[in-house]
Amino acid sequence: MRRLLRILAILAAVLVIAFLLLRVPDTEAAEMGAKYGGPPSQFVTLPGGPRVHYRDEGPRDAPVIVLLHGSNADLHTWQPWVDRLQDRYRLIRFDQRGHGLTGAAEGGYHADAFARDIRAFADALKLDRFVLAGNSMGGANALRVAMLHPERLTGLVLVDAGGAPIKREGGGNLAFTVLRMPVIGPLASQMMHRSLVERSLRQSVSNQAVVTPEAVDRYWELARLPGNRAATRERFALPWTSFTADQVRAVKVPTLIMWGQEDALIPYAAAGWFRDHLPDARLVSYPGIGHLPMEEAPDASAQDLVRFLTDLAARPGLGTQ
Repeated sequence: MRRLLRILAILAAVLVIAFLLLRVPDTEAAEMGAKYGGPPSQFVTLPGGPRVHYRDEGPRDAPVIVLLHGSNADLHTWQPWVDRLQDRYRLIRFDQRGHGLTGAAEGGYHADAFARDIRAFADALKLDRFVLAGNSMGGANALRVAMLHPERLTGLVLVDAGGAPIKREGGGNLAFTVLRMPVIGPLASQMMHRSLVERSLRQSVSNQAVVTPEAVDRYWELARLPGNRAATRERFALPWTSFTADQVRAVKVPTLIMWGQEDALIPYAAAGWFRDHLPDARLVSYPGIGHLPMEEAPDASAQDLVRFLTDLAARPGLGTQ
């Protein structure tokens, strides 16, 4: 028995030493703020919520589009659209709770907390009515806001959005899979090496040109902002949920569904499900494109968005201010 206990003690010591050697430390908040939070970045503290990192670009009297990034991403994912559209639209994007420079927040990471932040953020910036667009997790959050506060939205844009009752069988994203595993997930989040982040991003997209060293560095560094890894673990520990057909049928906000046909995270069948159940929706898809059409196909996706917004402007009673 003593020998067994001695062996177990040695194994435990080896594991602890290996963990300490392989653990990747947090980044420095001030350093990340200087690197990713310079102009035109701003910050606003929401009532009872986090201090939010955001960017507000384009003419102040132009139609307003609020952009919500996906899981473990940040506001920089929308840069291709901002580059193409800021001359004619007011584009506002922010790091959601537990992400980017916004970082950890009190109140948890359930869907209602994200929806409250979006409403509070719009109130803080005095946005009356606006188009709300979201990718992946951000798409699910946008759809929830459309259910809770339809009077605030003139349009809804779902870009490879979460929330459909359709799961991909097998494959998917390595990092997301590992981080959701009991016991292993918390350990893996502390040993988040850059190679894992790069592989995860490559699995998410089909256009590999978007996987630049700068993009990988940004994902890796902001994921390790103090508090963000714990926020990810807490969020991933929540049970997987989806919208019901009845919930989606009740959404009357005009909707554009945009989807990469080769999405390895949320299958293209989910786009069809949203199209079939949203009462006022159109679908545009992108062959050879994965989970991030706004980055992988920026010209085509931006043009499709402009067509949608132009049609919205022609509808009686639909203003975006």
